[in-house]
Amino acid sequence: MRPSLIRLLATALLLSLLAGCASRGIPPATASGEQAAARAVLQQSAEAHGLVAFRQLNDVSVSYAGEWYGLVSRFQPTLIDADFRQGSQERLILKARPFLAQHHTGPGGSKQVIRSTDGIEVFYDGQAASDRDVLAAAALVADGYRMFLTGPFYFLDGNLSLELAADEIVNDRDCVSIVAVRRPGHGLSVEDRYQLFIDRENHLLRRVRFTMEGLESTQGAIAEVDFFEHRQIAGVTWPTRFYERLRKPIPGLPVHDWRLTGLDVNRGLNEAEIAGKAFAGKAARPAQAIDRSDLPDALNR
Repeated sequence: MRPSLIRLLATALLLSLLAGCASRGIPPATASGEQAAARAVLQQSAEAHGLVAFRQLNDVSVSYAGEWYGLVSRFQPTLIDADFRQGSQERLILKARPFLAQHHTGPGGSKQVIRSTDGIEVFYDGQAASDRDVLAAAALVADGYRMFLTGPFYFLDGNLSLELAADEIVNDRDCVSIVAVRRPGHGLSVEDRYQLFIDRENHLLRRVRFTMEGLESTQGAIAEVDFFEHRQIAGVTWPTRFYERLRKPIPGLPVHDWRLTGLDVNRGLNEAEIAGKAFAGKAARPAQAIDRSDLPDALNR
């Protein structure tokens, strides 16, 4: 067993004992196919987030800024890649097939990620990366960020199973939960499991809990992301604040706190403009900044 893994497991055991509670995982699926009641909950959430408007989008341009917590960066340096992932500009083409590109920046320089159904490419300061773990980590992150941004829309298609699970309180909000199994999962995973927590009152997605089977070093782990400070832009209700923590193997370990700092839609982007070592043409301009000071109280809860 690798020394780093031994230290990780020892720390996990210590923190679990100090916390005095076991990790909350994801309930197993009990059947294949979509349960009608679970599908209705998901559909209602998608409509509350602006499904009709979302289906009119060709492309989305976003920017993020955030902070990593130090402990997880030491355990997962390839996944976190903190020297390059402090802020990012991202471009997502939605029509036909999802096509995502990310331009990350940090003290180490720049990192360009191109993610499509054909595979994953990564460039550090213009130089192509070929390391298997680097590519798998980048694919996991790229697909994860698409999932976090698009929320319930991400789960409307492609579920191997979808069923109701136990209700839960998420940040003082009463939520109904549904469990989804997807094959393939996100990143280079053959299969991943997800638990979505949907606000019983306004039907917004408040949390997603997920496995991370697409990277060898995160297999068996479970993380979750909470969504805050929703903002309606172009008829779609987007989260603009995100907080990630681990559930397993170290319950409650903080991972990442980040903000959506810019978003605009329908520039008319094409794949060629975001498929290179840098954004070109209509993709080059930074995402339009979000004024966070006027977030509506009704959506900010």
